[in-house]
Amino acid sequence: MALLSFYRTAVGKKTVMAVSGILLFGFVLGHMLGNLKLYLGAEELNHYAEWLREVGSPLLPHGGLLWIARLVLLAAVAVHITAATQLTLLSWQARPESYKERQTIEATYAARTMRWGGVLIALFVLYHLAHLTWGVSWAHSDFVPGDVYHNVVAGFSLWWVSGFYIVAQVALGFHLYHGLWSLFQTLGWYVDENPHDWRRRFALVFALVIVLGNISFPLAVLAGLVR
Repeated sequence: MALLSFYRTAVGKKTVMAVSGILLFGFVLGHMLGNLKLYLGAEELNHYAEWLREVGSPLLPHGGLLWIARLVLLAAVAVHITAATQLTLLSWQARPESYKERQTIEATYAARTMRWGGVLIALFVLYHLAHLTWGVSWAHSDFVPGDVYHNVVAGFSLWWVSGFYIVAQVALGFHLYHGLWSLFQTLGWYVDENPHDWRRRFALVFALVIVLGNISFPLAVLAGLVR
């Protein structure tokens, strides 16, 4: 098939990463905006969480649309990681011997940390789900099903949980920045080396908004502004 043949190329894999990345960028933004309801109090945040489960009813069963969205996101993540892994392997095969002196002058820090940053983010997502969705005992000792506000505050009250969350958000920021302007290049929306290019600026602002918004949640809990 033509699509399969295209995917086997490096350009095809980059395109798949770009398209799946668009879905993931949208989710990250929507997730952060929804979580801002934390500052409106327990009733607002818990009502929002319940609303997510009711969307699509009565056409769909309770939580049906939410599960569809989760499956689509899981598929996007799986495709994204698979394409990234295969691109890495292609790169290693094309250069079986590493450079004696690695030139990183033109490579940004975000670009050089994409691989380990992606691994850290994947581990964080698993912990985040165990912490706030599944209520796994080793991730959360005071989990209350259905009370999202309580679970967020109880979790972030532990300094090491907040610390891990903040480190993961910094890694996410680098990943978003490099991934977004790489997406522009892959889809033909050229990003030149000029640091003032609007697409590069957009990628930077987007990453900063997501990171600062997400980091504000554990900091607000630790500072006692949200309790």
